[in-house]
Amino acid sequence: MTPLHAPLIIDIAGLTLNAQDRQRLMHPLVGGLILFARNWQDRAQLTQLCASVKKLRPDLLIAVDHEGGRVQRFRTDGFTHLPPMHALGEMWLQEPSAKRHAGPLDATNAATACGFVLGSELRACGVDLSFTPVLDLDYGSSGVIGDRAFARDARVTALLAKSLMHGLLKSGMANCGKHFPGHGFVAADSHTDTPVDRRSRKAILTDDAAPYRWLSQSLSGVMPAHVIYSKVDARPAGYSSIWLNDILRRELGFGGAIFSDDLSMAGARCLDGRQLNYAEAAVAALQAGCDLVLLCNQSVSGDAIDDLIDGLSEAQLKGLWQPVEASEARRRALIPGGAGKDWDELMVDSDYMHALDWIP
Repeated sequence: MTPLHAPLIIDIAGLTLNAQDRQRLMHPLVGGLILFARNWQDRAQLTQLCASVKKLRPDLLIAVDHEGGRVQRFRTDGFTHLPPMHALGEMWLQEPSAKRHAGPLDATNAATACGFVLGSELRACGVDLSFTPVLDLDYGSSGVIGDRAFARDARVTALLAKSLMHGLLKSGMANCGKHFPGHGFVAADSHTDTPVDRRSRKAILTDDAAPYRWLSQSLSGVMPAHVIYSKVDARPAGYSSIWLNDILRRELGFGGAIFSDDLSMAGARCLDGRQLNYAEAAVAALQAGCDLVLLCNQSVSGDAIDDLIDGLSEAQLKGLWQPVEASEARRRALIPGGAGKDWDELMVDSDYMHALDWIP
C-alpha cells in the first residue's frame, strides 16, 4: 500500500524485527523507524536490520540521532569516533599552524569531512538520515545542548553547519537542523521539563533563529524545540502554528520536512495546562504544522506505539486530522536515491580516506 501521508516515526526494542515490529511498520500511518544504541550489535547486524526494514517497505525512512561526541549511537566495529560539534567551533578560533588543522578555513573543511564520514558510514549500513546538525547556540547554560553546539556566534554556527551539510550531501544523505528556533539559551532540559524562554521575538529571530534564515534553502528537515517562547506563543514551538507556519515557513522561507521532537519526553506533552496522551500530542503537532512526529523508547512493551497508531487512526476518522500529500512528499524526499557504497568499498574510497585525515 502506498500511504497518502505516513507521519509516524517509531522505534523497535531489539536487534531484529519481530512479528509486532513488522505489523507496526506495515501500518500506512507509519513512515519511518528511528534507531538507538540498543538496536546495535555490530555492522553486519545493523546492515541486516536495515535491509529487513527496506524489504518490508522500501519507502520507510530509517533515521538515527548520530551527531558526534556524546550523541553517537554506533561507536564500535569500524565506526569513526566523531568529535562533538563544539570541537569544530574551537578549531575555528585557533591560530593556524603547520602542525595541525586550525582556523576558520580548516574548520569548515573539517566540518565537511565530518559530515561526509558520518553520512557515508551510516549509508553503508543502510541508514537513510541522521538528525543533525544542531543549530542551537552555545550560551553555556544548557546542559542538554552543551558541546553539541558549534559556537555562540550564529554566523560561525551557520557556516560550520552548512559545511557539515555539504559533507552529508556528498555522501547522499539529507539533513535535519535542530532545535528551532533555539534551545541553547534555556537551562531546563525538555526531556524532563518544559523550558520557558522569555526573550522577545526580535531577540530570538535576530540571534538564535538566524541560522535557519540563512540556511532555509539548504536544510532538508527541521526539528522544533520543546520550549515555550512566551513572548511569541504560550505553546511550545513544536505545537505552535505561529512558529512553524508563520515564522519558519513563511517568514524564513523553509520548505522542507518538519519533525516533532520525541513525544515521549516529559516536557513534550504538556499543552495549554494539561498533559496530553500520545495520540493527542501527535494530532496537536500535526495540526500546528509538523509533517512527521516521533515517538521513541516505547517499544519494550509497545503499548504506547499501538495506542498512538490507533489514536491517530481514530482522529483521522473523526476529522481531527487529515493526511497532507505535501507532507508525504517531504518525507519521501529525505530517503536517499539509490544505495550508498558498501563498507568494504567505502574503506578504500579515496574521498573517504582523505576526509578521515580532517577529523579532529
